[in-house]
Amino acid sequence: MRRIAFIVCMICCTVGMKAQTAVNDNNTPLHLMKPNYRVGYGIPTKDEVKQVMDRMLRYIDAETPAELVDSRTGQRVTDLKKIDEKTQLKQGGFRLTSYEWGVTYSAVLAAYEATGDQAYADYLNQRYQLLADIVPAFRRLHEKGKRIDGNIRRVIDPHALDDAGAVCCSMIKSVLNVEGRTENVEFATAVPSSAAANSTLYTLHSTLKTHLTPLIDNYIDYIMNREYRLADGTFARLRPQKNTVWLDDMFMGIPAVAYMGRLTGDAKYYDEAARQVIQFTQRMWVPEKQLFRHGWVEAMEPHPAFFWGRANGWAILTLCEVLDVLPADHPRRPEIMQLLRSHAQGLAALQHHDGFWHQLLDRSDTYLETSATAIYTACLAHAVCQGWLDAKVYGPVALLGWHAVASAVNDRGQVEGVCVGTGMGFDPSFYAYRPVHVMAAHGYGPAIWAGAEVIRLLARQHPKMNDSAVQFYDEEVPTDQPIFNYDGKIRF
Repeated sequence: MRRIAFIVCMICCTVGMKAQTAVNDNNTPLHLMKPNYRVGYGIPTKDEVKQVMDRMLRYIDAETPAELVDSRTGQRVTDLKKIDEKTQLKQGGFRLTSYEWGVTYSAVLAAYEATGDQAYADYLNQRYQLLADIVPAFRRLHEKGKRIDGNIRRVIDPHALDDAGAVCCSMIKSVLNVEGRTENVEFATAVPSSAAANSTLYTLHSTLKTHLTPLIDNYIDYIMNREYRLADGTFARLRPQKNTVWLDDMFMGIPAVAYMGRLTGDAKYYDEAARQVIQFTQRMWVPEKQLFRHGWVEAMEPHPAFFWGRANGWAILTLCEVLDVLPADHPRRPEIMQLLRSHAQGLAALQHHDGFWHQLLDRSDTYLETSATAIYTACLAHAVCQGWLDAKVYGPVALLGWHAVASAVNDRGQVEGVCVGTGMGFDPSFYAYRPVHVMAAHGYGPAIWAGAEVIRLLARQHPKMNDSAVQFYDEEVPTDQPIFNYDGKIRF
């Protein structure tokens, strides 16, 4: 009986203790309980961001070998004198000369500039060196009417803006980097990016500059003189309908032209880039949505408007690229700046609470898509750092976007949830059911670029958690209190 009484007493004491320590409004600040975020929330460290970027770099490095092989034997070709019509780029998971990889090259350069990590410079230089070395031999074969590897053909004889613009722009940026003329961007990171580190990239690239210039000139000649256009000069295509303007072509053509202005100092390139932006906007911008439609067909009335996520990404990335190099006194600059701000406002309003954006931006029943999310994250972070957008408004949007992007990068460094290549349609089903795949190359450049710009954002701005929310302040806030008022002084 005594044993039973003891057990009963212990149970009663335990119950009593639990009753006394039960969480309630009096004994616990419930508003500070940690939410169960699905993809993460808060302020990442630069190291955390870079770890995600590094996984992607290791993955793409393995999937994009920088070498030639004989298609008959699979043996590596190292002697350039032995290049013939059976010689090709060694095939990995991605193509070294596609527009998607042009985006990736720009992203890798941005990652190097943001982190100072030589691995990013090495990745870029190895691929550029290969292309610079082999193009002359393949050009001779092509001029003789020989059939050559299609991935090299698009460098020598581009047939579309997809073949030319993105890779060309990345090469121009690299040449400008050599010349120390990337003054449009100021880098201030806690990760070493000293002049000594930068000089390493300049030295490596200095051997490429002479070889890249003919490639750049060939690309620009196609964009300026051979690309199909509407009667007023706007870049256009003959598919899927005659005289169709694709929002994608803002990015595939315009940034390279703008950067050519910076490279040469010739104002005609700035004027052409600005003119293209305005003429695309006249056809594609939908003011009440503050978004761009994906496609515009000259003979179609009324014009349907489908607000595809990645295409709007190409548009805002174009605006950022153009504003980076367009002279401060260019007459079109204020108009383009206002367009960027309006687009940013329209996009921010449609961000999902998990940080992603939808495949069709204004249709929440379509899936959450990673490549568009990564482009918006990169652009909003970049625009804040450049002083074009208010950090208090858009800084939290960019950080939430980064958490979404990071959640989509798996342990191998693959980017998940990326819409595959997409043409143009005029019904919602076409966009809503586009497949996603980890081998969709469109996700890797944007995701790396997003990380680079977020590192810059963290270094140049002053984010702080306050009452469980991400806030951006005008100066560093010297407190780790969970809740505070701050107007230059700390108040609790």
